[in-house]
Amino acid sequence: MEISYDEKQNKKIASQSRKGGARTMPFIIANETFEKVASVGLQANMILYLKTKYHMSSAAGATVIFLWSAISNFMPSIGAFVSDSYLGRFRIIALGTLISLLGLIVLWITAIVPEATPPFCDSTVEQCISATPAQLMLLYSSFVLMAIGAGGIRPCSLAFGADQLHNPNNPNNERLLQSFFNWYYASVGISIIISVTIIVYIQDKAGWIVGFGVPVGLMFLSTVLFLLGSPLYVKIKANKSLFTGFVQVISAAWKNRHLALPPRDSDGWYHYQKGSAFTVPTEKLRFLNKACIIRNPVKDMEYSNQISWNVCTVKQVEELKAVIKVLPIWSTGIIIGVTISQQSFPVLQALTMDKHVFTENIEFPAGSFGVFGILTLTLWVAIYDRILVPLLAKFTNRTKGLSNKERIGIGLAISCLAMATSALVEKKRRDTAVREGLAHKFGTVSMSAFWLVPQHCLVGLGEALNAIGQIEFYYSQFPKSMSSIGVALLALGMAVGNLVGTLIISVLDNVTKRGGNLSWVATNLNMAHYDYYYWILCFLSVINLIYYLVCSWAYGSCDDIQDWDEDQGMKGEELSRLDLKSSPLVFYSASSV
Repeated sequence: MEISYDEKQNKKIASQSRKGGARTMPFIIANETFEKVASVGLQANMILYLKTKYHMSSAAGATVIFLWSAISNFMPSIGAFVSDSYLGRFRIIALGTLISLLGLIVLWITAIVPEATPPFCDSTVEQCISATPAQLMLLYSSFVLMAIGAGGIRPCSLAFGADQLHNPNNPNNERLLQSFFNWYYASVGISIIISVTIIVYIQDKAGWIVGFGVPVGLMFLSTVLFLLGSPLYVKIKANKSLFTGFVQVISAAWKNRHLALPPRDSDGWYHYQKGSAFTVPTEKLRFLNKACIIRNPVKDMEYSNQISWNVCTVKQVEELKAVIKVLPIWSTGIIIGVTISQQSFPVLQALTMDKHVFTENIEFPAGSFGVFGILTLTLWVAIYDRILVPLLAKFTNRTKGLSNKERIGIGLAISCLAMATSALVEKKRRDTAVREGLAHKFGTVSMSAFWLVPQHCLVGLGEALNAIGQIEFYYSQFPKSMSSIGVALLALGMAVGNLVGTLIISVLDNVTKRGGNLSWVATNLNMAHYDYYYWILCFLSVINLIYYLVCSWAYGSCDDIQDWDEDQGMKGEELSRLDLKSSPLVFYSASSV
């Protein structure tokens, strides 16, 4: 007996309705949580592993970690593009989880197999043998694999979880989604705190084999749990990516580059969707307006399946303009990305200081001081949302308290203060080392490592204001269909910041050790001048703050935003084809202009 098309569709809808829901949350949240525990926990203490096992200098080790962070922050942009355009979120997350697990196993092998690292030696008393190219290749391959895996998990996990809960017919759907977002971010915060405390403590006390083995076990559990939940997931197929739309606008503008722009008060020259508020493009970035000029309606009808590459809608053009307009403000996040990524050197500082807590028997791990920045970030978000916003609203007459641009600017100012504090603390630490006779040798100074807590707190506070301000700023300036672009821009800024940090360290190391001088970022902190390095970052941060003020002024008001046609139900749809009979457009030949 044949089954009609309608019956097949009804069965398909009924099958989908039985999937998803809150029961899938443990699998998805556990996947993201364990990935964070594994990656962040490894990164917090990695500078010590590179120094003790691979005999790298402080500058070389920090450069490797900066590059690893840069790749990890850059890959989510590629992961989001591949997910949206080709494979879908489930496949990307599953693939990313498996690749992350493989990367962790490779790193674990470097700790297990003696031949994977140079022979053991104490670099403080003898000249150590450097790692061979093969040994470094094995190490770097683990970093690359983990970065690729993170690029699959991080950009898709939150959206994939929302897919499971999205149900427009449920009156409590919005509240359920909000609850999921809260639990999701809470789990991420808890996982990072666990990473920089428990995982780092295990590495310090039980050694690298156990310290790397625990993240491998957690990631294996994450992989198994996520794949076990596969029959329960709602799996939305890949759709057209916004990045593809941007390329189409650029392509169409280039094809029409020889055309003259219509008069400003003209109507009917541009392609727009029926019912759209975008019928005429804005005057800013006018060269992109050529992408939506209608050149030949008859020819466009004949090749309607290629129209997206020949002529775009006005809305498409305005979406690309919105991204270009925020790029100057986005670029101000690069330098603060350098300051936020200062993980390696504070660990080395803490290693040379007194880390005891209350008694001589309890010692705080050097790699765990970053937890104070995370705690500051978490506490600030809660205090700002629940206490400060209502108070500020009384003075500013704005329900959100500080504006997004104000929060971005205050975050940049606090990052300047954080680097100045870092420089002053390091100067005090070095002066203490000189006073105690440790100026020309390795040793632990009597100064408490908890002097490092204020700089970590300031970095966390600056990140809370700037990073969250950036995301909300992008979200307010883009249509909802482009909300993922905001997260991608933030991650991309961090990636560029990591690369700039690598460049700063490399240039500083090479320049300051010329003529037989000791590098400012030498391995022996007591002989080096890390305080000068922090002052350079402070100076760059001040220049960056001034640059931001100029960019913010040039951007203008954030409230002058057009209707993005959010009520048109066009999110994720293909461009409408030109129809000479039913289209509301009045067609003109652009060649006659």
